[in-house]
Amino acid sequence: MSNTGVTDTFRPAPYWWDRTPPEPAAAVDVPGRADVVVVGSGYTGLSAALQLARGGREVVVLEAETAGWGCSSRNGGQISTSIKPEEDDLARRHGADVAREVVAEGRAALAWIGDFVREEGIDCDFRVPGRFHAAHSRAAYERLTRSIDDRAGEAWAVPRADQHREIGTDAYCGGVVYASHASVDPARLHRGLLDRARAAGVILVTGCRASRLVRAGSGTTVTTSRGDIEAGTVIVATNGYTDGLVPWLRRRVIPIGSYMIATEPLAPGVLDCLLPTDRVISDTRDVIYYYRPSPDRTRILFGGRVTTGEASPLRAGALLRRDLVRLFPELSGVRISHSWMGFVAYTFDRLAHVGEHDGVHYAMGYCGSGVSMACYLGRRLGQRVLGRPESRTGFDRVPFSTRPLYTGRPWFLPAAVAWYRWRDRIAAGR
Repeated sequence: MSNTGVTDTFRPAPYWWDRTPPEPAAAVDVPGRADVVVVGSGYTGLSAALQLARGGREVVVLEAETAGWGCSSRNGGQISTSIKPEEDDLARRHGADVAREVVAEGRAALAWIGDFVREEGIDCDFRVPGRFHAAHSRAAYERLTRSIDDRAGEAWAVPRADQHREIGTDAYCGGVVYASHASVDPARLHRGLLDRARAAGVILVTGCRASRLVRAGSGTTVTTSRGDIEAGTVIVATNGYTDGLVPWLRRRVIPIGSYMIATEPLAPGVLDCLLPTDRVISDTRDVIYYYRPSPDRTRILFGGRVTTGEASPLRAGALLRRDLVRLFPELSGVRISHSWMGFVAYTFDRLAHVGEHDGVHYAMGYCGSGVSMACYLGRRLGQRVLGRPESRTGFDRVPFSTRPLYTGRPWFLPAAVAWYRWRDRIAAGR
């Protein structure tokens, strides 16, 4: 990236960390035992830990890096129903009953996260501005409009002739507004979860990588880089950072880098023209863009997948800035102040999964839409360990499948991204 593309204070780090920097590592010893050991300190792990601690369990959370170092503090802060496949597609695969339950879980997660933030008093810029889901082709717009027939009042179509009411670009063919979708400062949400988990008695040990699980009797020995801990129950909540601790899980999630930039502060009035409604934005490309105004409406936060393989924040930042300017030529002279990435976890069926395998409880695979679902399924996971009936979810009857030859390294990703990007260009007529 040329020096003209970045500000003098450019940081290859999340924009969110300016306000909420990662906590420095604390000298906390690994306890000898715990009722529950949670591996991973993101939304899923902390939500599960909070539920368990408030249920009377002794809980230790192990984190290889700093608290929330992964995508819980790196995402775009967009909150949706988190369910990617359409209900008809799910019904063909799993039956109508399971499809309805899965879709209902997505809506429940979206509604629950707002209630949770309000009830807990978490200061995280949570808002419900809605989402404008933009169609990158005429065919995509037609598919979108067919999908909202049964959602009167919750979603409505915006034809291309009217799309400037939602977004100041001609790059799309209309779109759909989903009124209940929300936005948040993700690092502040994570910090609020962390504060409440600690207040409930959860012990967080950072800089402590779990490397081995050995079951013995009714418990499990967790070997870590800082000593062993005996656990009555183990939860793995590592999502896009799932390693070889549980090879069965690693074979079922596909780590994919998602990249973001923040522009420098924009001139007064620019955002009122480009993003007038304050909604979060996504589009119908297979290789999507997602973006939004910053909570203080001074910048655009813009994300997507810009290379077939993984890239440095500098290179990815240059490519994202180029694509942002293609959408909004008015921003050709605007520099970027931050560029960063994080790994999301896709699954082969594009659904999140929650369950237990060989004595290890897990929830993961949010497919890039995990802010509400990760918190929600973490809570359900904690309830499951406590033996509560409300822990049941619509995902329980969906098998967590993998593919032959896949061991956790997505060797096929560059070719797949190139293929989907080609499809996007063809569909858009470019």
